[in-house]
Parts: sequence; structure tokens; C-alpha cells
Amino acid sequence: MKSKKIFLYGELQMTVPFSDVDWQSINAQLKKVPGLVRKTWLYGIHGGSVGGFYEFDSEEHARQFAIGPYAQEAASLGASLTVRLFDGEVTENASRDMKSPHYI
Repeated sequence: MKSKKIFLYGELQMTVPFSDVDWQSINAQLKKVPGLVRKTWLYGIHGGSVGGFYEFDSEEHARQFAIGPYAQEAASLGASLTVRLFDGEVTENASRDMKSPHYI
């Protein structure tokens, strides 16, 4: 059975002050990404890398985003990209027990 809750961790290896990130414009584009449920922005302490914790409705949508728009964004910025996918269904009970906001 395919998971309907996929988490994608992504990070652009670049140093930029978060105040210089046009997150409003980026959020507007992300809201159009097929299957994207939500994003939590992340900013690296002491390193200044920018990334996020994304929730998708399927592995297919998460992979399409990772190899499509996300990879293209990294390339346009000249940044390396780290992406990892996680199955959010097999860990549901453990996450609920820890009051994860992703399991309401």
C-alpha cells in the first residue's frame, strides 16, 4: 500500500540571511505545487542554509517536486540541494504520541 503522507526534507546549501529570502513570492508559487499539503520553513543556525520540511499527499508528488521545481530552483541559485523522503504513515502512532502538529 502506498503512503498518503510523505514528508520531504530539503535544504539548499547556500548562505543567505533569511531577511533576504523572498518567502512571500516563494510561498505563492509553492501553493500551486501538486500534492503539497504544507511547508515548514527551516533556516540553518550559524550556516544560513535555507530549506524546509514539506508534507505531500503521495510519494509521486514529492518526487516530482524534488526533481522538478526544487532542483531547478537550486540550479538557478547555484546551490547544492539535499532532499530526503520519509513515510509519514508508518510513524503516525509514534508522532501522535509526541503531539506532532502534522497529525491533527
